[in-house]
Amino acid sequence: MKRNVGNVERLLRALGGLVLVVCAVMAPLPLAVRLAALGGLGVYLLFSALAGSCLGYALMGRSTCPIEPGR
Repeated sequence: MKRNVGNVERLLRALGGLVLVVCAVMAPLPLAVRLAALGGLGVYLLFSALAGSCLGYALMGRSTCPIEPGR
């Protein structure tokens, strides 16, 4: 996939993903809710931050990356 997430957004996604994963571990909610809602979203945010690519942005044709790859 082509990189479409800028560096500042990657940092914010990584921080948000870490917060959601910690909440999935510590929240006083049923296990299914914690894993599905908090854990799943947290893992996706961490993955997109590490990869530099967001599936939603790719589907919409958006990019927050200031420099196109290959330039």
